[in-house]
Amino acid sequence: METTTVSKATEKGIKALSRKIEKLLEDKNDKLYQDNVVKFGIPEEYVKKAFSEEVLVEAARLGKATFYLALKNRHDILGFAQVVGHDSATVELDRIVVFLEYERRGIGTELLKRAIADQKKEWVRTIIVKAGRDEVHARAFYEKNGFKRLKEETLKSPWGKNIPLVVYRFQLTPT
Repeated sequence: METTTVSKATEKGIKALSRKIEKLLEDKNDKLYQDNVVKFGIPEEYVKKAFSEEVLVEAARLGKATFYLALKNRHDILGFAQVVGHDSATVELDRIVVFLEYERRGIGTELLKRAIADQKKEWVRTIIVKAGRDEVHARAFYEKNGFKRLKEETLKSPWGKNIPLVVYRFQLTPT
């Protein structure tokens, strides 16, 4: 019987995640590559570095990011979430990714619930998430899960492209 669990990633889990992402990014036709590299015009080298084992592990070690893994049978990575701290009261849900063969099974929702529960325990008051203005599926997911639209903004990316975003907020405690 298959069991799916969501937990905070260990260093070993983060390294396994990096390897899985790097392997998936090798296939230019893969949904992960199309949705994250092509859609946003991100240079391939930038993406490879951003998801490298060294960068992900260092971000977790320094407390700059927390990773959550959805695992099947405590081994196979189905998806992940990454939370980045802004200050003691606010964090940003930087990304939730569910790998293609596991989409539409509630895994993204489970990752989100775990991230929210952990932030409540840390006394975080606000979770921010930014979704591409044209990412209808992602925006509907956040709205369905209680995130409120805050504003639209344009992000000037490090590779020089302007990315139109919608910013959402999830309030954990009254302001």
